Amino acid sequence: MPAVLIVDDDPKLLKMLQRTLVYEGLNIFTASNGLEALPLVEIHRPDLIIVDWMMPKMDGLAFIQRLRDEENKTMVLMLTARDAIENRVEGLESGADDYLVKPFAPAELVARVHAMLRRVEAKPENQKAAYLDVTLDPSTRESKRGDMVMNLTVTEFNLLHLFLRHPRQVLERRQILNDVWGYDFGGDDNVLEIYIGYLRKKLEADGQPRLIQTVRGVGYVLREE
Repeated sequence: MPAVLIVDDDPKLLKMLQRTLVYEGLNIFTASNGLEALPLVEIHRPDLIIVDWMMPKMDGLAFIQRLRDEENKTMVLMLTARDAIENRVEGLESGADDYLVKPFAPAELVARVHAMLRRVEAKPENQKAAYLDVTLDPSTRESKRGDMVMNLTVTEFNLLHLFLRHPRQVLERRQILNDVWGYDFGGDDNVLEIYIGYLRKKLEADGQPRLIQTVRGVGYVLREE
């Protein structure tokens, strides 16, 4: 049974989320702020974390950043009442895998949660994928550029895997969002741009040349400049 940790300081919303997801057959743990949630992550090893942005003691941004600083790759869905593009970008740049703007319909939350859990549980092709000096091994979840090991989150790994399966092929933005994020993505494209930036930063460490190229008005392609 997949485990989900919900972190929110609103008791009514927390109870609603817990009731909704328990009904979906998930094992639910709760916390009222990021500071309280940190030890629960170590104890319960959740498959997914749902976290509110604005909370006392430790807010959602600080909580996610702490997880990523400790190289915890657990998928995170951020809840936020801040719907401006710059706020969504900030949330994603903190290390969240996806976001959901309040108020939201329970059905939409359930769809997002199941989509994210499918990404966690998905068993990619065991065959290694490679392009030039970039290699990825789905069986060990190891990825390298040359001799450099890249520490990728689940989303980064899945995004790179998609590119490596289609080298030199231009992939449309909507196609990438649907393939990697696992549902008919309803948000803006900032989530994709941010994760492309994450991958580029790791692929281009130590001055390595760029491999993920932007095709303006269409999407992205994995190829040499």
